[in-house]
Amino acid sequence: MQGFIEALFVLLSPTCLLYLLLGAFAGVVLGSIPGLSGGTGLVIMLPLTFHMEANLAIATLVGIYIGGVSGGYIGSILLGIPGTTNSIATVYDGYEMTKKGEAVRALSAATTANFIGTAPSVLIALFASNWISAWAVKLGPWEYFSLMLCALTLVITLSQGNIAKGMISMGLGLLIAAVGYAPICGTNRFTFGTYYLYGGISFVDVMIGLFAGTTILLEFARNSKSSQADIVKISRFQFPWKDFADNRVNVIRSWILGLVIGFLPGMGGTLANMVAYAQEKSSSRHPELLGTGCVDGVIAPEVANNASIGGAIIPMVSLGIPGDGACALLMAALTLQGVQPGPLFSTNEPVLFNLIFLAAAMAALGVFLLEIIGMPLFPALLKIPYHYLYPAILILVFAGAYMSSNNMFDVFMMLFAILLGVLLQYFELPSAPLILAVVLGGNIETYLRRGCNMAENGWHAFFTRPVSLILLVIALVCVVVSLLGPGLKKKPVS
Repeated sequence: MQGFIEALFVLLSPTCLLYLLLGAFAGVVLGSIPGLSGGTGLVIMLPLTFHMEANLAIATLVGIYIGGVSGGYIGSILLGIPGTTNSIATVYDGYEMTKKGEAVRALSAATTANFIGTAPSVLIALFASNWISAWAVKLGPWEYFSLMLCALTLVITLSQGNIAKGMISMGLGLLIAAVGYAPICGTNRFTFGTYYLYGGISFVDVMIGLFAGTTILLEFARNSKSSQADIVKISRFQFPWKDFADNRVNVIRSWILGLVIGFLPGMGGTLANMVAYAQEKSSSRHPELLGTGCVDGVIAPEVANNASIGGAIIPMVSLGIPGDGACALLMAALTLQGVQPGPLFSTNEPVLFNLIFLAAAMAALGVFLLEIIGMPLFPALLKIPYHYLYPAILILVFAGAYMSSNNMFDVFMMLFAILLGVLLQYFELPSAPLILAVVLGGNIETYLRRGCNMAENGWHAFFTRPVSLILLVIALVCVVVSLLGPGLKKKPVS
């Protein structure tokens, strides 16, 4: 309780509150622009946080995270182009409502759904994380290895229907994580005689290249232009009392789906958004209206993708496993500050632990008020000229890579990561397994070798300890189902 109170006082300090709200505003702007996302803002800010106080750094990044997820619906509703992948399903009915002259109703419903999805989920996550952390400290290296392997497997099995591509991506991530000194024994690996690689490839360089650099390069190559079409004028926010009263069951179901899906590593708001929409369409009393401009189809996905935020934070702070890409970046920021997320996080850093959840809840409130007040300005966000926006972001990308270690080698590694990101896109390899493998690669190897050294029977302990065995079985079942599932669904030839 003392840590909670101290975190509340820290958050309510003028400086911390200002950083949080500025981050939330930046996240909304980036999240609303198709082709960019809050993740771009997180990547740009990540190296800059190294020189910031830990509380201010985390408050800023959490604000960008919440704002980025929440702002995605603006492009979906007004342009029919999702600002982020978290708002793909929102397009189906949101844009149709705009074409029917109900843009304000759709925007108001999405704004309210965002707040309803985010605030309760992060507060519940606060208590759930404490309970999971208390349970996790009882686990050994065997269980942690199996848990992280299970997390990687879950991400691979969702790799665009092609598990082979997911495994290739994961292998690349593990290879990147293996560069530098080996854990336990300290052997040099893949350094090619340069001392710049002794400490491994910087996670910051990889994230900047894969997220921001690749996105800007590919969007420029596609000759993307900001929408100069005449977007309907938007009036003031209108609280959707009746819409939410009629969608009580829809809101509760979508919120639960988002929270649960967010907890599963690598799933995130995109899957929650799609699943909640599909579930609403299958259980609706008027499914024929979904896709024609029905507000139910806006509320369901927007509640779910924001509820996934709380779910994604739980494994990050309590187990050291990021729930989605944004949480991977938050983990990197904590690592840069010398803080290791995991079972002992709440004990060793109680103020920072509670600050993450309180900042997320406060950012949700700030974004809610910001979107209510600024709703008439939404069309202007979508008309920002990209030929001004992209060069500014690229400058920040290069500056961030250099500032992460103050040497040009990191800039070259960032350029290598951009090339890798382009190759991933060309060969249609999913980036999620690679990112998670880079984040968890060092820990997976450490726990594997530590488990083999600590047990009398070596690697057999991974199969004789009940929790470890259960997690390994789950991982195996996921792979088998993913491999055999498509074949089983095919109808036999008569």
